[in-house]
Amino acid sequence: MLLNLAEPITAYCIFPFINQLVAELDITGGDPRKVGYYVGMIDATFFTMEALFVFQWARLSDRIGRKPVLLIGVAGLCLSMLCFGMSRTFMGLMLSRGLVGLLNGNASISKSMVGELTDETNIAQGFACLPIAWSVGSTVGPLIGGQLARPHDRWPNVFSHPFWLKYPYFLPCAASAAFSAFTFIMTAFFLKETLQKNRRPALSAWDESTLSRDSHDDGPLPLRKVLNRRVIISVANYAVLAMMEIGFIAMLPLFLATPIPLGGLGLAPPTIGFILGTFGMLNGAFQALFFAKLMDRLGPKYLYQQGLLTFIPLFLLFPVMSLYAKAYGITGTLWALVILQQVLLVIMDTAYGAIYIYIRSSATNDRALAATNGISQFIASVVRAIGPAVSTSLFAASLQHNWLGGYSVYPIMVAATCVLFGVSSYLPRDMWKTDSEVDSGIS
Repeated sequence: MLLNLAEPITAYCIFPFINQLVAELDITGGDPRKVGYYVGMIDATFFTMEALFVFQWARLSDRIGRKPVLLIGVAGLCLSMLCFGMSRTFMGLMLSRGLVGLLNGNASISKSMVGELTDETNIAQGFACLPIAWSVGSTVGPLIGGQLARPHDRWPNVFSHPFWLKYPYFLPCAASAAFSAFTFIMTAFFLKETLQKNRRPALSAWDESTLSRDSHDDGPLPLRKVLNRRVIISVANYAVLAMMEIGFIAMLPLFLATPIPLGGLGLAPPTIGFILGTFGMLNGAFQALFFAKLMDRLGPKYLYQQGLLTFIPLFLLFPVMSLYAKAYGITGTLWALVILQQVLLVIMDTAYGAIYIYIRSSATNDRALAATNGISQFIASVVRAIGPAVSTSLFAASLQHNWLGGYSVYPIMVAATCVLFGVSSYLPRDMWKTDSEVDSGIS
């Protein structure tokens, strides 16, 4: 759980203040409408570097174990956040975000560990823990970023040293780095390795039929044996969800920080941090209480599809809130719309638990699990590198060129959701069948 907390804390910590930081670096030429271009590039840098290296980390974990690779990733989180807080140039920000992407393969490896610790009887409960941990981290991260940014402005008597004037965003970065350092120590001393080497793993209904023909080799399977039709379909759906989600997440703080006359809400970093943290708190509670029940009632396919369709009202609420703010200002009705958007975002997030189950069941056996998760994380990182750049650049271009009154980005994102929804039709209603189930005609 600590490992799955560290990454969202470091990822979401910068969201409340990143727009203000970019504006203060004067790389936009004083034009607030251009902030979205540069924020998108910073967000995309992490996922670009992760895409280049995540599969190699997953394959390495098959050889040396999950724990050593996880420790490298957590150390990378700590180092990169310290570098980010000390950066005073756009290139410095890019390099520090790229560093964490290069060193971090934890997302795919943690899923592999959950898969190795669960079976078909408790997989829903096991994978429900991943979004819960992410939700807690995405609650704490924005609160850290929003409340600790520019401490010399909020607590001038305590943070009066010139250091805090020169590096006004170092404190939230240092706080998140400290948590990563704590996670590193706890992982080093208490985490047990889950990769079983040099012995035949316990058979389950998922891998009994395929393990027998591969049991002579305990190393990772060749890539050509990992990729099959169901892996490709599962990963494609994961990519669709990841692209739409990161596009929305990157756009949300940009919208909240943009001045009201330009189509946003003009909120300060502490308020933005509180809003982003509210989602994490609501999401963690909802996933813990209802995910497994919804999975049993709806099945993974319908749960995934309803989550994906939730992006339609999520994106449409942006222009509604903007138009209301321009007409009436920040009122109770507007805050109700903000809360509604957060609730819809919680509903959307159930799709992640569903698609994780598809990816887990698509692996031919436990030896292919890390590689399957590595492939899925690689593809997700590629689209997550594209998503922020596309959504925030469309946001900036809509404002700069006044397309549809500055609102053209939202119908474009809704149309993309509708088109990409078709990929979900190829998923089976329930988890993927094992080869033995197909041969015996089990439905």
